[in-house]
Amino acid sequence: MSDGYAKHSRPEDEVKKSGPVGKLLKFIGTVLLIVVLLVAGLIGFLSVTEYKPADSEEIAVEGEASEELAPGDDLTVMSWNIGYGALGDNADFFMDGGKGVKTADEERVMSNMEGIIEETSSLDPDIIMFQETDRDSTRSNHINEYKMLQDTYQEYCSSFANNFKVAFLPYPVPPMGKVDSGIATFSSYPVSGAERIQLPIPFSWPVRMANLKRCALISRVPLKGTDKELVLVNLHLEAYDDGEGKKAQTAMLADILQAEKEKGNYVIAGGDFNQTFSSADISSYVVKPDNWQAGMLDETQFAEGWQFMMNEKVPSCRSLIEPYINADKDDFQYYLIDGFIVSDNIKVTGVENQDLGFVVSDHNPVYMKLQLVK
Repeated sequence: MSDGYAKHSRPEDEVKKSGPVGKLLKFIGTVLLIVVLLVAGLIGFLSVTEYKPADSEEIAVEGEASEELAPGDDLTVMSWNIGYGALGDNADFFMDGGKGVKTADEERVMSNMEGIIEETSSLDPDIIMFQETDRDSTRSNHINEYKMLQDTYQEYCSSFANNFKVAFLPYPVPPMGKVDSGIATFSSYPVSGAERIQLPIPFSWPVRMANLKRCALISRVPLKGTDKELVLVNLHLEAYDDGEGKKAQTAMLADILQAEKEKGNYVIAGGDFNQTFSSADISSYVVKPDNWQAGMLDETQFAEGWQFMMNEKVPSCRSLIEPYINADKDDFQYYLIDGFIVSDNIKVTGVENQDLGFVVSDHNPVYMKLQLVK
């Protein structure tokens, strides 16, 4: 029988009713909310700070070079992916199936850079094309490698174009952090202008925000006594796409080169193509299907009148699935992905991959001798 009073539960009764399951659910909900807020904050930060280059940008040319170039002259060109000074023979890398993220301390980065400068100086090329050159990145201990190179090659004109610029790269664990990196061209001949051309980006939002924005760095060297130019195209094409990005970037590159050739200019494109030229014979190279594999650059994408220069005798790159220093060198995954594309008004007299044992970089430098045909 009712006594006329309504019964009200006390707060402590509710806690008792909820029990440990309720507390666990509340804890999980709080954690999920925090995770959602952190992810949203990170996406917002990356969106605000995303590097968004224009399709075409003028690039500063620094330094002064006194030597003039004319048709009929001989010259030498070197291309080298220097692995941001941190991918020496001790390194593996998570994107290639290894474990490494930050692969070198400050001392090792400096040692690698000193070795890179020593080798470059010994070759003494007229034109130098560097890829993976850091200016202020966590992975290379914020050492300004481009400034180091400029300080060494003071009698060269130099230009730098970013292709990887992220305020904070949130993956993997530990995260890569800040990246400020790109491609750099040095010329012992005066450069009248430089331009950054944005290549197709195969990644969509949100992956695009924290990924590379591949480009071509075009430098123009006037030729004495003519209205023609030596056009230098420094590049580093896509690596970790499904293959369509490489094709799109290669197609755009072919158009850029052909347009310059039709002007009567002398054209040299060099760098890390992340592809093997279709005319190159790499049948002697070990292939391990579980490792990262290079693409194949179909030379028929280009019009007639181009020379595709790769030296098959020495690999230009090694796998980063494991450190190289103690590996079985005879059973290792090597690649041939660095080289040059040269217009047919240039006579190539030699191209060599310098065999450095991958001590200071996961790439070997490619050195080419040539002559501008009159």
